[in-house]
Amino acid sequence: MSYGQILVILPPPILTHTMNNIFTHDIIDSAAGLTELIKQIGLLPLLDSGISGFDAESIVDDDCRYVTFPDGGWDWPLWKWKGPIIASGICAYGKFFAKKAGFVSLEWWPDLCNYRRNSSPDIEEGSVEEIILVTLKERGSMITRDLRKACGFTGPKMRSLFDGYVTKLQMACRIVTEDFVYPRDKHGNEYGWGWALLTTPEQRYGHELCQCSRTPEQSYERLLKHLKNMLPKTDENQICKLLKA
Repeated sequence: MSYGQILVILPPPILTHTMNNIFTHDIIDSAAGLTELIKQIGLLPLLDSGISGFDAESIVDDDCRYVTFPDGGWDWPLWKWKGPIIASGICAYGKFFAKKAGFVSLEWWPDLCNYRRNSSPDIEEGSVEEIILVTLKERGSMITRDLRKACGFTGPKMRSLFDGYVTKLQMACRIVTEDFVYPRDKHGNEYGWGWALLTTPEQRYGHELCQCSRTPEQSYERLLKHLKNMLPKTDENQICKLLKA
């Protein structure tokens, strides 16, 4: 799915109060509605962030949350929205919040990228992290299991080890999710949780969006101030945990 694909956005939800618990808004019951909200607030974890109400799962309508059926099936509209929201071109998606997934609008991406990359260890030559990034740069984008195989992590118990490296690179804003790829049954219907299609932010959004004129310290303070304004009743230490590299 290319960066240029754009969703048709519905009228934006009306934010009538600052966040906590967490904000007052129209009912969010579509990918387009959540996309517009992310554009407005800038940063939003997907699931429980440790801050009450500050996650997409808490914000969406009850019918859009995870539900199981007596026959063992399940439905989770919010989970299915991730791909269309990424395709809208207004935000990055990845494990950016205390190693948990969430959305960052492209307006705020340069600051988060600036702070995180300068707060994370340098990528050492010959390291696993470098091998992963070089592989992605050479191949453009890959689903996680193919990337793992291409990097030589094919032995027993290698999946969790490799996933740890990928999470580390996402937290450092060096890898983002470009889309989700789903297997299909014999009738051509998608099923399952889907595989993350990974790439680098430079390939997805361009080098310019990964640059920032502010110092890393200034970017951090800007992010902190923004979240404190949205979350006035939240302890600052909780917010800092979400921003920490």
